[in-house]
Amino acid sequence: MWEALEQTGWVKTLGSTGWMYSTVSVTHYLTMFWFIGSVAVVDLRVMGLVARKRGLGELAEQLFPWAWIGFTFAVISGFLMFATAAGDWAPSKVFHVKLTLIVVSALFAFIVQRGSRKWGLDPEISRAAKIIALISLLLWIATILSASEIPALEGLG
Repeated sequence: MWEALEQTGWVKTLGSTGWMYSTVSVTHYLTMFWFIGSVAVVDLRVMGLVARKRGLGELAEQLFPWAWIGFTFAVISGFLMFATAAGDWAPSKVFHVKLTLIVVSALFAFIVQRGSRKWGLDPEISRAAKIIALISLLLWIATILSASEIPALEGLG
């Protein structure tokens, strides 16, 4: 199944045209860091470490729409990169860990986004909210580290 995806015309063209693959790759990394950076700013604000004078709800409302746009582009470009070597990536357990971390991390980002509205109205942000934000931030760090280690561990990429 995955080899069939690799053999489709558009995937072969993408994988064999340097500038196309490079554009997709740069788009993937740029938008992933765009997303993670936006989430990290809100996480750090929840923890009281940055932008203390900014309202949490307001900050989250400003950053999260852009963050999810970045995430969408990162997922699309990530799939395009995956498609060029799907037969190699699909069975990789390390790749599965990365995908699992992305899903769990995105879920925590969503929880922080939803919670920020309420937390921003409270006189003081609760310890539970700060722990959720810390977990969110640590999950994204783990995701980045796992993604950067795939080539070394699997010989892929």
